[in-house]
Amino acid sequence: MSELKEKNDPVNLDIYSFSGGDEAQQQDLAGISADDRGQLLMAGMDVREAHRSGTFLQFDHAQVHCKSCQKGVEVLGINDALKKYDGLPDYFWKAIDKEQDEFTRASAAATTQGGYFIRTEKGAKISDPVQSCMFIKGENTGQNVHNVIIVEEDSEVHIITGCATSHGVSSAMHLGISEIYVKKGGHLTFTMIHNWGDDVVVRPRTVGIVEEDGVFLSNYILLNRVKSVQSYPTVYLNGRGALARFNAVIVTPKGSYVDTGNRIVLNAPDTRGEIVSRTITTGGINIARGEIIANAVPAKGHLECKGLILGDGVIHAIPELVGTKTGVELSHEAAVGKIAQEEIEYLMARGLDEDEATSTIVRGFLNVDIMGLPKELKETIDRTIAEHEGEMF
Repeated sequence: MSELKEKNDPVNLDIYSFSGGDEAQQQDLAGISADDRGQLLMAGMDVREAHRSGTFLQFDHAQVHCKSCQKGVEVLGINDALKKYDGLPDYFWKAIDKEQDEFTRASAAATTQGGYFIRTEKGAKISDPVQSCMFIKGENTGQNVHNVIIVEEDSEVHIITGCATSHGVSSAMHLGISEIYVKKGGHLTFTMIHNWGDDVVVRPRTVGIVEEDGVFLSNYILLNRVKSVQSYPTVYLNGRGALARFNAVIVTPKGSYVDTGNRIVLNAPDTRGEIVSRTITTGGINIARGEIIANAVPAKGHLECKGLILGDGVIHAIPELVGTKTGVELSHEAAVGKIAQEEIEYLMARGLDEDEATSTIVRGFLNVDIMGLPKELKETIDRTIAEHEGEMF
């Protein structure tokens, strides 16, 4: 494990520029270049804004586009929200401790450069997803953002949020704080898609708090090379009957170091949590973490981590279950290995050659059907997986 320790050295924040690079507001996203539109699409952002109930787009340190398209959902830049709601005293820096680590301290000490505020109205059922994207266009840019999501009582929304770099940008850093609040009976589906450059360092910090009968469904997708990602979203189920489910599909090519996972804390009776991850290494290093903590009964949790090694990479699965009350029900399943030869032979016996059989198995392993994504986004992700198949063998 010496290689893992060496790769986890502290990040030098001084080499990145956390100022400048301001962009003018763009009412019409059609003016974005074709190359940038392609990068944004791979991060879930459709510049046509078709079938979207709201959009937030940030380039480097500046908000360039922000609007709501459906009654019942509010989309603002975080600085505008802080002004409108007197500093958001019940939500801003309330779920996340400023002193958690060097990155939260750095974010708290700096002027908030951007980020979004998304809030649904009580009882609103938002039919189309809200989309947001943090886009880096400048080499060696450091992006520091703070996001706040509030899903009010009995409301429902799907948020698709992406992070990406422009073509030609290889080195950058993204530092993001996200605080998520799901009120009683609220339902949030939160899909995060990362589409970074080869030498990008990513340090998001995310915490969610879910009240009685609230639902938090999280999807995370990372298919391209990135220098380093360190992420460990935590959700606290604080109300009776609350539910949280995390799904992740991660590919780590050679040169990538991805240390990510999820934690669910069951703090109330009748809460349920599930963490499911699918990871593939094609030469990179993947640390697949997962933890479910049960502090109340009855409570149920399941953790499932499966990894495929398709090259000289590393997958280190770390499943953890912690029960503090008699009667909790927690389980986990973890498996790391290669594609079974009998699976390949089974498909070859039905007319596929070896490469076709292997590709079929990999596509099935990375199946995103369970994520409940909009059709056009799922098709984009399926195309991305197909485009990268050649790099997986």
